[in-house]
Amino acid sequence: MQTIVAYVENKPGVLNRVASLTRRLAINIDSLTVGPTENEAIARMTLCAHTDERGAHRLEASLEKLVDVLLAENITDRSMLERDLALIKVSAGQQNRPHLMELIKVFRARVVDVAPESLIVEVSGTVDKIDGLLEVLRPFGVLEMARTGRIAMTRGNDLLRPPGAADVAPVTPAPSAT
Repeated sequence: MQTIVAYVENKPGVLNRVASLTRRLAINIDSLTVGPTENEAIARMTLCAHTDERGAHRLEASLEKLVDVLLAENITDRSMLERDLALIKVSAGQQNRPHLMELIKVFRARVVDVAPESLIVEVSGTVDKIDGLLEVLRPFGVLEMARTGRIAMTRGNDLLRPPGAADVAPVTPAPSAT
């Protein structure tokens, strides 16, 4: 699995161009997330792809050639944090609810909705953590699941900044009222 982060112009059609590019390169996307950055004109994409290092290099170079892409970098071999978010609806009758609640607690997940015969569980963390929770919930009956896809960020002072990002003032916290 290769993880590529791309900063792109935040405008219509960019996601379609990136997806079309991966199709042309015959690279399967495992996860693709897009969201705004601290600069509303720029969006950040985290693309996780089933390819080798050579395929990732081709993808990174091809992304850099797209007009709307400001920066693309493969961060697979860098020190980074990856997270995913999932909502899992699981069957939960009165008899198995206490045991289910204990399992949810072990995974540091939380119940965000309760119905007479089901619960919706929210969990964030590594892909392995979410997959692990999913496996222990399967015997109870997983009714539905939605996952966001991975986001990733390099650790410490290892910053990815698109050209012109230095011109954007950093976001500073508001002074406290105390």
